[in-house]
Amino acid sequence: MKIFREASCLNAFDDKSQNGSLSMNKLEGLSVQASNDGEANDKKSSCLELAHDLNRQNSKPQKTSSAENVKGTVKALYKHLFLNRCKSTKMRVQPYNQLMQAKGAKKNRWQSLGEDPYFILFPTRPTVLELGGWFRLEYDFKCQETVVQQIYIDYGAGYLPDVAITYTLEKDQRVLIPLFLPVSTRGVRLDPMTSAVGFQIDDIMLRKIEEPVSSDKINAYLQTIDHSSFFLSAMGQVTRCLEDGYHWKSLGIDPCFFANLKEPGAIAAGWYIVEFCIESEWGQGDAKLYFDTGDGYNEKDSVIVPFENHSTAVRAVWIDGEVTDFRFDPQEVKGRFSIHGLEMKALVEGQAIDIMLARVMECHTDFAGLTQSQAKAAIGNKAVASPDRAWVECLLALYDETFVLKSDIANQRLEYQDWIERIENKKWPALDKVQSFIRPSNRLPNISIIVPVYNTSRKLLEACIESVLAQSYPYWDLCIADDASTLGYIKELLLNYEMRDERVKVVFREENGHISKASNSALSVAQGEYIALLDHDDVLSPHALYFMATAICENPNAAVLYSDEDKIDGEGNRFEPHFKCDWNLDLFLSQNYISHLGVYKKSLIDNIGGFREGVEGAQDQDLLLRCLRLVNQDHIVHIPHVLYHWRALEGSTALATEAKDYTATAGIKALQSYIEEQVPLQGTVSPGLAPNTYRIQWALPAAEPLVSLLMPTRDQRALTELAIRSILDKTVYQNYEIIILDNGSVEPETLDFFESIQREDQRVKVVQYDQPFNYSAINNFGAKQAAGEFLGLINNDVEVISPEWLTEMVSQAARPEVGCVGAKLYYSNDTIQHAGVIVGLGGVAGHSHKHFPRDAAGYFNRLKLVQTLSAVTAACLVLRREVYEEVGGLNEEDLKVAFNDVDFCLRVRDAGYRNIWTPYAELYHHESVSRGHEDTPDKIARFAKEIEYMKERWGESLNSDPSYSLHLTRVREDFSIGGLNA
Repeated sequence: MKIFREASCLNAFDDKSQNGSLSMNKLEGLSVQASNDGEANDKKSSCLELAHDLNRQNSKPQKTSSAENVKGTVKALYKHLFLNRCKSTKMRVQPYNQLMQAKGAKKNRWQSLGEDPYFILFPTRPTVLELGGWFRLEYDFKCQETVVQQIYIDYGAGYLPDVAITYTLEKDQRVLIPLFLPVSTRGVRLDPMTSAVGFQIDDIMLRKIEEPVSSDKINAYLQTIDHSSFFLSAMGQVTRCLEDGYHWKSLGIDPCFFANLKEPGAIAAGWYIVEFCIESEWGQGDAKLYFDTGDGYNEKDSVIVPFENHSTAVRAVWIDGEVTDFRFDPQEVKGRFSIHGLEMKALVEGQAIDIMLARVMECHTDFAGLTQSQAKAAIGNKAVASPDRAWVECLLALYDETFVLKSDIANQRLEYQDWIERIENKKWPALDKVQSFIRPSNRLPNISIIVPVYNTSRKLLEACIESVLAQSYPYWDLCIADDASTLGYIKELLLNYEMRDERVKVVFREENGHISKASNSALSVAQGEYIALLDHDDVLSPHALYFMATAICENPNAAVLYSDEDKIDGEGNRFEPHFKCDWNLDLFLSQNYISHLGVYKKSLIDNIGGFREGVEGAQDQDLLLRCLRLVNQDHIVHIPHVLYHWRALEGSTALATEAKDYTATAGIKALQSYIEEQVPLQGTVSPGLAPNTYRIQWALPAAEPLVSLLMPTRDQRALTELAIRSILDKTVYQNYEIIILDNGSVEPETLDFFESIQREDQRVKVVQYDQPFNYSAINNFGAKQAAGEFLGLINNDVEVISPEWLTEMVSQAARPEVGCVGAKLYYSNDTIQHAGVIVGLGGVAGHSHKHFPRDAAGYFNRLKLVQTLSAVTAACLVLRREVYEEVGGLNEEDLKVAFNDVDFCLRVRDAGYRNIWTPYAELYHHESVSRGHEDTPDKIARFAKEIEYMKERWGESLNSDPSYSLHLTRVREDFSIGGLNA
């Protein structure tokens, strides 16, 4: 609601004469009113003088009506008299929600009727607000209770909680709250309390003040709103945070605002420059802009704007249609930040060209040292080489390439650099060790490196080839296939390298065939026993082939080898290491985590016919999928060294997996072919929960098998009933029974519930287990009572979220090679409780990504991917009965309470099955509420004994979880880099 209206003084029109002149008596009255409102008496003469001037003007011939002239001059007079002098106004309250005046009491006595009462405040002198700036809201408040109050300000986007001021009042007091109210403010709302109680509010005033020396930190933010073209509305993963000068806090990796223009209008198609300043506790980062031109927000069309603290981030953008919605993502990490002056200004094309060309000449590696005319000519050559792209489009593409993400975050980059210096460098082989290994008398493999090339940057192509020439291992040949590049220097550069080293072999294709054909052309000249895959702008570490060769010698049956990797920017800075796990089929089916550096036995590639056309963008993934039918999975070897540096340039999948949408489509095609040709079970592939990830929905058996859900409990009716009713009410899969294993309940309400729920639903039955609490023994007992072909171990403190949770778990557990299947569990506050178990964390085992936000992606998206893990929690675990019985159930002798599920899963793994965790089965887990904590001497002693048993039983295997990396922490559950402070 707009609270600024024309002043009542315009009633001066009532006394105007026929020719439109104003009554002097009326103007004198206005002057007196001004004096009574605190104006100096000497202003009366100014008022009268101005009135005479206005009347003289109105006596002259005018094109417009005399009434319109009078109205305009009165406005000018009114502002002259009041705007800089009347600096306060009374505020009247209008109750809008859950409020009523107390009966029989004075007008200012009120009764709150609920938890969300509020007033809208209206100024009796609206024009005071036209001054804009700092004000102080004052009022007397009386109440018998301590209350929490909030003030909301409508800056054009409604009363949003992210711009609320919250404070606590101790009973009776005079309230003084500084506010920043720009002239565009539309309304002020007061929430007097959050409970039903009586109160009194009197003498509400709003006074113009100078900027306060100290006030609520929110005002620092509110003041900046008037220096921006947009209203920002917090939409996801972001909350108000007023700490250390910051105004917002990102709760995850995808905080976002919707930005609405302050002034009416639309963002039309054309060139713009976007400017803003973000102060982040990380010091730098990456903001993203999304413009919806009618097709929704599209990741591939997002605009990345890297920023650093204390500087203005600037980027020119082209918008190809009228913008209906605009989204602003300030950073891609958790943490505090502030936003200042988000502006978007239209440019003419000439301005945009000047801005882009200047940056390309300064920042693009291909244009270093060029004059402006040389740079323009070089861009013209690229435009000729790509006739479908105009000169300006080529310039824009080059300009876009100069924006390299900073989201490797200062502390992560420093931490990784520390790891490189303290861990990696110490593991590099000494020169004498390398020389001893490569003696001619040793039988060593020759490795052919396959490099398809197309219009690669000279600098990056040279860096790629030089990284091969610099290998400490000498037995290789470099097989390059140029896929009919149109850039003239490519051929000359490759021929020079071919002449320089006889191990370099080049094939020049006559026509462009894309990456699969080009890779096959390179394969045609390969002579090595093994094939390594290298992209034309990436770099090998100096000992990459040495580590591959040593691994081949140590594993003579190795058919596929892969290493860890990281990313490298245009300046050679390394960041974002991917420390991988050992071979993990289910993770690979969800995401091509193998990627780089991949080395394959040449005979294997020859056997499958090389690279397949039609899956370009996922050709490496498809290659390995087709190899799997011929490979014993024990012959897939992981080398835990960072041997490959993936170039991170805008538009590359190294920089953002969203950058090439066609790769995801190709990946789905490759996976579907794999399932149809090689897997006995049917399955359907669809996009996963993160870009370039996949979900396979495995078919259930023709007749849905009966699942027996075993739920131990004791008393705690509310908890148990919530769990059972959430299963009954929400679960899509219907062929199940719930067996409540009652371990000595005595509370009447619990016993009543047991009787009523069995009458209500025949799938529920209660079985008594009248022995001391022993989780393993209770479940083993329950398994014997169960009729199901599948068993589900379910805690009594879970609550179903996803209706297809059981469908997903059963479809995974029905795969003959799968043992236990675990679910994604959340604490009540929507943070991760369980996303699989990593053995070795904390000494025995810990939960993956514990306490991460519910929607977090996790380490390389692992919170969003089906994957093989060593163990999953028995709070929600499904498996086939035959597997349960094969390994002898849970260990009820040595592990009565703790670690029995971990031990069970490890025995299932040793029996030859894979344990699976899926993010598509989601439940809450109100952990151990009914059983309590390990806080008595007996419980502590029992827990210590169970830890000791696990260490003795599983020994060194607790220190080498194949689903984890030895380079990641062993003391935390967050997948952070280890080996520094562990």
